[in-house]
Amino acid sequence: MTSSPAAPQESGPQSSAAAPHDPRRLRRVALASLVGTSIEWYDFYIYGLAAIIVFGPQFFPGGSTLAATLAAFGTFAVGFVARPIGGVIFGHLGDRLGRKNTLVATLVTMGVSTTLIGLLPTYATIGVAAPILLVLLRVLQGFAVGGEWGGAVLISVEHAPEERRGFFGSFPQLGVPIGLVAANGAFLLLAAVFAPEALTAWAWRVPFLLSALLVGLGLYVRLKVEESPEFTASERTGSMRLPIVSVLRDHFGQVLCGIAIFGGITAVGYIAAVFSISYGTSELGLSRAPLLAIVLVVALIELPLTLWFAQRADTWGLSRTVAWGAVATAVAIAAFLPLMSTGSLVLIALAIGTSRIASDAMWGPSAALASQVYPPEIRYSGSSVGYQLGSIFGGALAPILTTLLLASPLGMPGASAYLVVMVALSGTGAVCASRLARAGG
Repeated sequence: MTSSPAAPQESGPQSSAAAPHDPRRLRRVALASLVGTSIEWYDFYIYGLAAIIVFGPQFFPGGSTLAATLAAFGTFAVGFVARPIGGVIFGHLGDRLGRKNTLVATLVTMGVSTTLIGLLPTYATIGVAAPILLVLLRVLQGFAVGGEWGGAVLISVEHAPEERRGFFGSFPQLGVPIGLVAANGAFLLLAAVFAPEALTAWAWRVPFLLSALLVGLGLYVRLKVEESPEFTASERTGSMRLPIVSVLRDHFGQVLCGIAIFGGITAVGYIAAVFSISYGTSELGLSRAPLLAIVLVVALIELPLTLWFAQRADTWGLSRTVAWGAVATAVAIAAFLPLMSTGSLVLIALAIGTSRIASDAMWGPSAALASQVYPPEIRYSGSSVGYQLGSIFGGALAPILTTLLLASPLGMPGASAYLVVMVALSGTGAVCASRLARAGG
C-alpha cells in the first residue's frame, strides 16, 4: 500500500540535505530499532512484573499488603523518575556525537543493570542494603530507557522518506508490545515450570539474567547500522553546545505537547499491562497466570495494529490520527475499572484489550509526530525529554494514583475520571503539536 504525503501541518523542521532511501538500509535500520527497543522494554517490564509478584516479600518484608504493593510500585516508579535524566544526558550525546553510538551505550547500560538485579541478594540476606541497591539499579534501568527511545525513533525516522516517517517511526514503538510479550511469556513459563515457592525464592531471577544474552544479540544488530543521514548533515554546520538549553528556551511549547501526548498514552499502557495484574490478584483474588496470558495475547494483537495505524497516519495526518485515537481510548478507559471489578476473565480481557488496542492509534504515529517538531540538531534532546516527562506524569503515577483513588472515598468513579482526563490530554497535546509545527514552532 502506498501512502500519500503527510499533511503539511505535520511536518516540522527538516534537514535541507536529501538522503538516498535504500530499501535494504531502511529494513536494516528498522530491524535494529525494533530489536534494541524490544530488549530494553523486556528489561523494563520484567521489573514491573517482578515488583508485583516477588519484590514485596523479598525486598520489603513486613507491613500490610497495601503498603507492600505501594512500595513495589514505588520502586517501579523510580525508574520513570530517572528516565528524563537519561533523556537529557543521552539526548545531549545523541545530538552531539550521533544516534548510533548513543544507542549502543543505552543498550549496554540497560543490560548490565538488569543482569545485576538478577544477582541481587534479598532483604533476608543483606538487610536494608537490598532495597537500596534494588532502587539504584532501577534508576539505572530508567536512565538507560530514557535515552533509548529518542535515539531509536530518530535513527528510524531520519533514514525514512518524509512521506513514510509515521510508518518507520512505529518500529521502535513495537518494542513495547514485544517486550511485554517476552516479559509476560517468561513469567508464564516460570509459573508453569516451578512451584510458587521456588518462583518466589529464586526462579524469578532467570528472566533478569537472560538479559545478558539478549543484549549481546542487540549489540550485534545495532553495530551494523549506519549513522542517521540528517544527523550527519547537521554535523557539517556545527552542533549546538547544549541542545537541552535550546529546547527549553526556544521550543518549550513542543516539550509541553510531548508531555501531554505521552502522559495519556503511557497511563493507559501501564494501567492495562501492570496495574491490571496487581488489581486482579490482590483485590479480586484471581490467579496470576490467566491475567498474564490476557496481557500477552493483547500485546500480540497490538503488533500489526500499531504498524497499520502508523501507516495510515502517513495519509490521514499524524496529529489527526493521535487525536481520534484519544477519543476511542477515552471511551475504552472509562469502562476499564468497572469491567475489571466484575472478576470475569472474559470482561477483564475486554477491558485490557479495548484499552490497549484503542491506544495503538495514538502510540503508532506518536513517535514521528513528537520528533518532527524539532530541528535535527536538537531533536534527540527535545523528543526524549517530552516523552520521558510524559511517562512520569502518566506511566509512573497512574498505577499509584489509581490504587490510592480506589482506596479513597472517590472510589472507582474518581479513578475512572482521572484516567479519562489523562487520555484527553494526549489528544490535546497532538493538536497543539500540529499547530506549533504549522506556525513554525
